Amino acid sequence: MKKYFIIIPSLLLCIIFASCRDDFAFSNSTGDLGFSQDTVFLDTVFTNIGSSTRTFKVYNNSSDDIVIPRVALAQGESSKYRLAVDGIPGRIFENVELLAKDSLFVFVETTIDINDFSSGDEFLYTDTIEFDSGPNQQKVELVTLVQDAIFLFPERDAQGIEETLLLGTTDDGEDIRISGFFLDDTELTLTAAKPYVIYGYAGVPPNKTLTIDAGARLHFHNGSGIIVANEGSLQVNGLPSSTEELENEVIFEGDRLEPTYTDIAGQWGAIWLTAGSKNNIINNATIKNASVGIIMDSSNTTSTGATLKLNNTQIYNSSNSGLIGTTAHIEAENLVINNSGQSSLVLRLGGEYNFNNCTIANYWDNSFRQDPTLFISNIIPNTDLSEDLINASFTNCIIYGDRDIEYILADDGVSQFNFSFENSLLKFNDRFDDFVGFTNYDFTDVSVYNQCTFNVDPIFKDEDNNLLQIDNSGGANGIANPASATTNDILDNPRSAAPDAGAYESTDLSAG
Repeated sequence: MKKYFIIIPSLLLCIIFASCRDDFAFSNSTGDLGFSQDTVFLDTVFTNIGSSTRTFKVYNNSSDDIVIPRVALAQGESSKYRLAVDGIPGRIFENVELLAKDSLFVFVETTIDINDFSSGDEFLYTDTIEFDSGPNQQKVELVTLVQDAIFLFPERDAQGIEETLLLGTTDDGEDIRISGFFLDDTELTLTAAKPYVIYGYAGVPPNKTLTIDAGARLHFHNGSGIIVANEGSLQVNGLPSSTEELENEVIFEGDRLEPTYTDIAGQWGAIWLTAGSKNNIINNATIKNASVGIIMDSSNTTSTGATLKLNNTQIYNSSNSGLIGTTAHIEAENLVINNSGQSSLVLRLGGEYNFNNCTIANYWDNSFRQDPTLFISNIIPNTDLSEDLINASFTNCIIYGDRDIEYILADDGVSQFNFSFENSLLKFNDRFDDFVGFTNYDFTDVSVYNQCTFNVDPIFKDEDNNLLQIDNSGGANGIANPASATTNDILDNPRSAAPDAGAYESTDLSAG
């Protein structure tokens, strides 16, 4: 009988019996761990709102596989922080293995109730992540600023159904609703005492006025905003500020306070002034990171006074448009709009509009933008709707952006279409003569283009970061009409004898 022998290579034997080397022998850490950061700041959070998740890395820079006997929050299970070490959640971890020249991720987040403490409306919450103990112990500090806030949100009934607002009905008679609630009388004055965090749409009831005091801060959750009913009013009473903190300005923004969210568009819905709302006034406000900054629906343009007045107001980083007026009556002075996913300013289906010393710009770079900075029409595109454009006047304004054609006039030739630009800087570089022969683009017609400058860079300070101050060598310098220019600019600086177009009076930006 033949005998067969199996010959196994020595390397395979080592693998099978692990007899050549103990590949899985871990030695204890010796306090030589490396960290991508030694302090983790979770930025500012509102009470009872979860923070963003922060991440840092732990490095084993040695040539040995090690085990960290203990990784734990100093406050243990009572800590307000939560961890995940290499994907495992918890607050205390034992015998964490880390291969030679390798690293592991630690994730940190928190949710804090300010009522658990007695430190006023704002306090600093800290803890420490301890790696090992005794002489080998190393630490990473955790720091979070917690703010108290006033929360406004839809209630739920006994069945758990959330409160909604009725917007109208479909052609089939079905209700159109959004998550929201009407503010009661005790909530119709918002002050600067504490920030407000709003969930859903906060509705201003008919024949009521929402008053927002100087210095107030309004933070909106995703899909939230303000909606003003028919015969309702919004009064924003911001004042000029003397510091970069904008202490007297009213600010509308999202409810994520981390620096990474500072300029992220589309974090919340809109300020929606519905059809028939009246006497809306917004002074010294910043509206940023919305889907649409302000929507102004149809209003009675034959009434005395505009239904929306904007003064010294900024609208930035709108994923759709900064301001949309539909058959509306709007007056604006020292208004700045920039960085919108579509047009920064849309005036559609007619209406009546007057803009003076306004900077309407668009340098959106988050995606491709095909819409001009300014769009004016007496129609709704792709519909049969048409209304008279009683007037759309732009005096001492800047209409500019990073496209060749930065305003479009959509006139159906049926309804009235009255517009004018005076002492303004316009971006309209018709390189391919696409608009030659169109009456509304006859720049020699002084009845609608009076003392205008075309395609000369205004030289903004930093348009990508919404710093729309202009240099005194730019195209808007000294072109405004002294008789109609605003007395002060948006920063409350006096205009010169030869004032500039736009919301800002120019300076020498090269001087720093």
